[in-house]
Amino acid sequence: MGSEEFQTARGTRDVLSPETWQFEAMRRLALRWAVRYGYELIETPIFEKSPVFLRVGASTDIVQHERYQFVDAGGDDLTLRPEGTAAVARAYVQHGLASAVQPVKLCYYGPMFRRERPQAGRFRQHTQFGVELFGSRSPLADAEVMLLGCRIVDAAGLRNPEIRVNSLGCDRCRPQYRRALVDFFTARREELCQDCQTRLEQNPLRLLDCKVDVAVRQEAPDLENYWCDDCRAHITTVIEIVAASGQIIRRDRHLVRGLDYYTRTVFEVGHPGLGDQVALFGGGRYDGLTANLGGESVPSVGFGMGIERLLSALPTALPTLVPDRAYVAHLPGFERQAYLWALKLRDEGIAVDADMLERSLKAQLKEAGRRARLALIVGGTEWSQGNVAVRDLTQGSQDVVALEEVVEYMKTRLQEGEL
Repeated sequence: MGSEEFQTARGTRDVLSPETWQFEAMRRLALRWAVRYGYELIETPIFEKSPVFLRVGASTDIVQHERYQFVDAGGDDLTLRPEGTAAVARAYVQHGLASAVQPVKLCYYGPMFRRERPQAGRFRQHTQFGVELFGSRSPLADAEVMLLGCRIVDAAGLRNPEIRVNSLGCDRCRPQYRRALVDFFTARREELCQDCQTRLEQNPLRLLDCKVDVAVRQEAPDLENYWCDDCRAHITTVIEIVAASGQIIRRDRHLVRGLDYYTRTVFEVGHPGLGDQVALFGGGRYDGLTANLGGESVPSVGFGMGIERLLSALPTALPTLVPDRAYVAHLPGFERQAYLWALKLRDEGIAVDADMLERSLKAQLKEAGRRARLALIVGGTEWSQGNVAVRDLTQGSQDVVALEEVVEYMKTRLQEGEL
């Protein structure tokens, strides 16, 4: 175990094989679907200058309480990225992508950091896949990112995910709703939890997302009654397009999401078997975010998908990427020949392990049984006759194969992976 001083930090963990291969399989699956939808891969730094996040969500829990913020030796105020959208939007502005052919469609995959309370399936370092579409106000853009995420979830093995959607309105209609919301909750202030009393002053829309004051929020004014004609037409079209594709979608009047930059469409995607409290991914429209980061105001929409949560929800593991392995064992005195054969088979595209601990043949075959499907045994009578013994470690059978036919024999017997 080692001393406590040299253990992983609270809320983090090591990911070991075979689970590591599930993460890699999920990454490849997500990227395959993103490419089909025309997205390009982007990688941003793991840490950003802190104003990138302060400008886009200063009143949110993520920015106020959950950021890993530090000042480096040069005096720069930096933050480990808690989410992907702000960093990608910053890159869009910094590299002048507003002058590129629009829409610009970007996707990312990597670690995010939030100092939140650790719980099952939620870690302080988690892996996120996300997409961001810049340059389109069309409801088709909103529908596209929702449907892309749903295709990924469905392809991973959670069939028929369900979308919950809402509209937060725009700068014209949301202020009127905000005033009505503040008036309603101010009159009920004594019934609110401590967090909601703070939200009432700083971010009233988040009151609709409270999991404590459920009875009070049920009586709150409905956003739908305050939408302007444009916002009503936009969300209606989004729902119609998604429903026409065969995807399950329904409006959730209490859905607001946890970041300040959202405008109009917000959504979360779950699954009937998991309940409404488990969101597999979520996102929305953020038409003013690029302007907050020093660029032009560019209409934008996207989502973020937590990979740990999705993998934990799958009914079965994803297909393995790792091919069947062979093991080259040897009799005493044939160590060099065995290793050269291992190299030859690897060069031919076959996954091969070999003994490096100078063990007996019996011990090598015992180890091979834990690592491989076939064992090629170098040495003995077969070797002196230009052949090699190949043992099937799952069935216990054994074939004698001519040395010049070993490569093709192994390729025929072993299942290839995607690596």
